[in-house]
Formats: sequence, structure tokens, C-alpha cells
Amino acid sequence: MAERSFKKEVEKLRLGAGEEFRGEGILAVAKALLQSGVAYVAGYQGAPISHLMDVLTDANEILEELGVRFESSASEATAAATLAASVNYPLRGAVTFKATVGTNVASDALANLASSGVTGGALIIVGEDYGEGSSIMQERSHAFAMKSQIWLLDPRPNLPSIVRAVQEGFELSEASNTPVMLELRIRACHVYGRFTTQDNLRPSFTLKEAVEHPRRDVDRIVLPPASYLHEREKVEKRWPAAVRFIEEHKLNEFFAGDADDIGIVMQGGMYNTAIRALELLGLADAFGESRIPLYVLNVTYPLVDSELIRFCQGKRAILIVEEGQPEFIEQAVNTILRRADCQTRVEGKGMLPLAGEYTGAAMKEGFAKFVRAYRPDLLDRNALTPGAASDARERLEEAAKTVAPNVHPRPPSFCTGCPERPIFAAMKLVERELGPHHVSCDIGCHLFSILPPFNIGQTTMGYGLGGAGAAALNVKAGKRAIAVMGDGGFWHNGLVSSIGNAVFNKSDNVHIIVDNGYSAATGGQDLLSSMADNAIRSTRNPIEKAVRGVGVKWVRTIKRTYDVARMRDTLKDALTTKESGPKVIIAQSECMLNKQRRERPKMGKAIAEGRRVVRERFGVDPETCTGDHSCIRLSGCPSLTIAPHPDPLRKEPVTRVINSCVGCGLCGEVAHAAVLCPSFYRASIISNPTRWDRFKANVRSAVIGYLQRRIGRRMAVMA
Repeated sequence: MAERSFKKEVEKLRLGAGEEFRGEGILAVAKALLQSGVAYVAGYQGAPISHLMDVLTDANEILEELGVRFESSASEATAAATLAASVNYPLRGAVTFKATVGTNVASDALANLASSGVTGGALIIVGEDYGEGSSIMQERSHAFAMKSQIWLLDPRPNLPSIVRAVQEGFELSEASNTPVMLELRIRACHVYGRFTTQDNLRPSFTLKEAVEHPRRDVDRIVLPPASYLHEREKVEKRWPAAVRFIEEHKLNEFFAGDADDIGIVMQGGMYNTAIRALELLGLADAFGESRIPLYVLNVTYPLVDSELIRFCQGKRAILIVEEGQPEFIEQAVNTILRRADCQTRVEGKGMLPLAGEYTGAAMKEGFAKFVRAYRPDLLDRNALTPGAASDARERLEEAAKTVAPNVHPRPPSFCTGCPERPIFAAMKLVERELGPHHVSCDIGCHLFSILPPFNIGQTTMGYGLGGAGAAALNVKAGKRAIAVMGDGGFWHNGLVSSIGNAVFNKSDNVHIIVDNGYSAATGGQDLLSSMADNAIRSTRNPIEKAVRGVGVKWVRTIKRTYDVARMRDTLKDALTTKESGPKVIIAQSECMLNKQRRERPKMGKAIAEGRRVVRERFGVDPETCTGDHSCIRLSGCPSLTIAPHPDPLRKEPVTRVINSCVGCGLCGEVAHAAVLCPSFYRASIISNPTRWDRFKANVRSAVIGYLQRRIGRRMAVMA
């Protein structure tokens, strides 16, 4: 169950010629694919492109009507290899996944695809997850595009530009027999806008025709001597063909300005922010009319020498706006201009940040430096002065110092009620008895365990590589290493790379597979082991059966992770057993976010219809709470906080459960397993109570009231 449903929105994909589409960028991409006559689409979910997979899943009926094959792939490598169908056949195919980690996973297939070349258009739509909002290492797709010679599109973040990039991306691929990569930043994926639609096209050549009439060209297979011919073909045929197509179809854009002795060259994806920064400096208006000429690279690789030289002629200097590092475009532009003996000064990372996201503030400061150096007359009195940026930073630092003592920092953590939190609470309890262990982490929600309050984990090497990350530590010692991975990572790569590898090498390490029922970290998509019924996918394939199938003998499945005591005892057993070979613990409980998405609408509907609904909540008795707060330190649940003690004679704060509680019961379970104070209680909240419910509530209130008055009389006597 994906975190967002597009069941209603996908109906917009049926719009025909001349109609107006209004909506989100990710839907516009799907519509553009259908307008392009795509024959097949595959992909693997990952931010910021996850929603494209969700859109395609919800639109599967529409895809089938057009004869389009859609696959939710096992990994990015699987998706990329799907493009093999475009090598010998005139089939347009598209795949999508997260960059750069997904591109790395897919690198083997992409390198072979780029070497052999394609007959049909092959489009690789990557979510460029770069900047402060990213959850991965800070790398860019540009280097990979250059390495394998895959053309890289970076369209302006508006719907007409994105749709055009998809459609002409296929054409560019076919014209140059080269796969094309289309990168979309998170803002482009979720930007709202409109464009005039075209009719959806059925593939002109179908997958059925390809299967029934197979074609074979040995020169398209990456095997010597053909692989050497591919390299020559890339330089002598494909590159020139791509450059011709880019020029003839004007994929890059020029915007004139009256200050024509300077100019700005930018990645297409930077356009919106750049215009806003120029507007703040008084150098552009809200409609994009800039006083400084702009050269917008909707194709960032390959660069077109003739266009660059033409733009730079007669200019004293240009500024390259290239987010991230290294400065690939800046270096290439310098080379192109020097070879052409064009003496235009090239500025870039010397005026803009060397790395990091190019926010509006960063661009505004960089543009001001550039204009001040070459055309100071363009800046009015209200423009940024030399000391203004540093003054702003100083004010921000001063504000942070003021706030810091009063606002407690809260690191990213598990959601309220997350079934993964008790796993790490159990690990902390085992640590008390057996001491610390080396813990190899993986990619997924469970990676939050490295932060407070758990502080568990030494390294993370990649999706499904938790077990592989601990492989070198398979030695005879007094302790065993622990590896953690989620069910998403397990099916993506972990079954072979971590578990199979451990079996083959007779590892004695302990592997914890967190099975929350979904690929939760990427938005809650179904997996092979999901328990939900899925009309177009095969689910309910147990992880335990898979690990036993590759040879694991010691396997324990815990079907309720909130049982902290059992989790603790099972982990302790795995770490101390005399049995050799890899030990695998499968910790199962449904992702709480997905559970709430499913249950809350049902509950709300039942309440609105007047039916009896019971919800469970937990609380803390302030009279019993000792103020030790071990429950918070061993849980970290966002619904646990502190409050003043109701007894004025006691100064220590007590634990309080706030309204975000979802009734998972972990706080009480941890308190029990850790032998903490018995201050937690469970309460049932009844909506639309029956007469019997009301009667019981009245009796309880009467008894409690009597006891409270009795205590009050005793306190009065003592006073």
C-alpha cells in the first residue's frame, strides 16, 4: 500500500489532443510517456522518483489498454536490464529509479546498454536526490553519464519543458542510437502546472511482434571485437548525431537581455531558482524576463560547442551555474572556449558554493558577486552590498545561539508506533548483559537506529548489503557481529549478497531481517513477502522460506516485534548459541504508517455511521512514575515526553504520553522487559458507546470517585 494513491489523478492520463492537463510533475511525466508511444516501462522506487512508480501502478489498467508492459522491478539493475528490448527492436522503453545510488546499482546493465547502442528510444528517468533534503551520499548523475556516454537531460522545472524533454528524449535516443538519461530533482517531480495534451499513442512496433519475429545482430552484443567498434561508433557516429539533433530541435534555450556583455549559463533544473534570485536583485521580473542573457542547458551532456561559442562571443564574462561538484560543465566550457580561442572569462565555483544545494540565497549572493565584478552599474541601491551576506550569516548564528538553550534538538527517528523501534530497544537490553557488538547497518527506516536514543551501528554500505558489510568480521572471537537489513533490502540485493554469501562462506554472524511488510522507506510499496493481496503482483512469499532455501539452518521468526522480552531473548540466544553457521532472525510487524493509512479511514467511516469503535491508548500514572525516564531512553517514541510532577513536593518531571500515541504498547513492553516502574496503563477509548459501555463507565467513575475522596480526606487529616 503506497503512501499516496493516484487512483483519481491517473484519469487525467486519458486526456486527448488539445485538452489541458493540470497537475503535478510526476503525473505529467507519465502522460508524456504515453504520448510518446512507449512500449514498456520498468523501475524501482526511491526518492524523489517513488511517486512515478506509484502513478504507473495505479494507471496499470490504462497502460494495458494501450498495450504497454509495466514492471515493478526487483532492483535498479533489473530495471535497467529491461532496456535490452530496445537494442534490436524499434521499441520505445523507459525505466526509472533514484540517482545516484540506483544508478550505481544499475551500472553494469547501463554500461552494456550504452556500449551496444539502441534501435528504439531508451529513456532512463532518474530522481536526482542531491542537496540538504537528500538522505544519501552527495553525488551527481553527471559523472556516470560522461563515463558511459549516455546523454543527460536536465529540463527547466515546468510541465511543458518536462513533457517536451520526455518526448524529445526518445527522439534524441533514436537519432543517435544512444540511451538518454532524464534527471528530475524533487522540485521538478512535484511542481504543479499545466500543458496542452496530445493523444496517447499505441506502440508502433509491439512487444508481441518482437517475440514472434526475433532479430539478432551480433555487432550489438558487447563482446570483442564488437565492443571496440562500439567505442569508435560512440565518437564517430553517435556523438555527432546527438549534437545535430540538439541543435536542430533547439533543446537548449537562449534568453536575451540588454546587458549583453555578460551572460549566465545554467543547468535547466536551476532555472526557476536562478530567475527568483535575479528578481530579488532587480535583474529580472516575475515572468522570467532577465536583463542578463541566459543560456539554459536542458541538455547538460553533451555540450554543443557551436552554441556555447555563439553565446559567449562579445561577452566579457559568463557565470556557470552548476550545482554540486566536481565542476564538470565549468571545466568543459573552459576547454571548448580555449580551443576556439574565445577569450570570454568563465566564472563558476569561484563565485558560487563549491558544493551543496544552490538555494535562492546562495544564487543571489553568487549573482551579486558576478555582477559587481563585471557590471556594477546594474545593481541598484537596494541590491546586495558586499557586507550584507556576512551580516545575514552573523544574525542567523546569533539567533541559533539564542534558541539553542531553549529548544531541544530532536534527531530524525522512527515514526510513532514503528515496529522497528522495539527491535533496537531489545538490542540495547542485550547490550546491558553481553556488552556492545559490532553492528553493520543497511539502507532503510532501521538506519535511524544509529541516532539517539539507540546509538547502534558502525557502518552502512548499501541496500541489502548489511550482512556483506559484516563479512570480514566473521572470525573466531568472544562475540559475533550483528547485521541488520529490511525486507526491502533483502529482496533487492540481500538474499544473495548478504544471506547467500554468509552461507557460502560459513559465516557465524547474526542477521536481523526487519520485515515490516512493505518497502517502507521508499513509500510503502508491496514486496514479495507483503501480506496484502495485490491484483498485479505476487505477494505472501515468506522470507523464512527464502533464507532456508539458500541453506540457512538457524532461523527464528518473531511475528510481533513489540514483544520486547521475546526479541531480547531470541537475540541473546543467537549471539550465544553453540550452533555454527549464519543465524537469521526475521522480525515481523506491519509498518505502522501503512497500518494507520488503512485503518484510520475505516475507523472514521465507522464512527460517522454511528458504529461502536474501540481505540487503545496508553498513559503514565504520575503518582507511580519515578522520573527515571528509562522508558524514553529505551524507546525514543515521539509520543513520550516529560511533564511537571503533579505533587508540588516532588521536583523531578514525570513521563507523559501525548495524543499522537497509536496504542502500539511498546512503552509498556519496554518497561516490563527492562524491569522498570509499573507506571504504564492501557485505556480503551470508545466511540459511539453502547448502554452497557455507559453503565460500566458510570460504575467505574463512582468507584474511582469514592477512592479519590477517601484519599483526599486522609490528606486533609495529615495536613
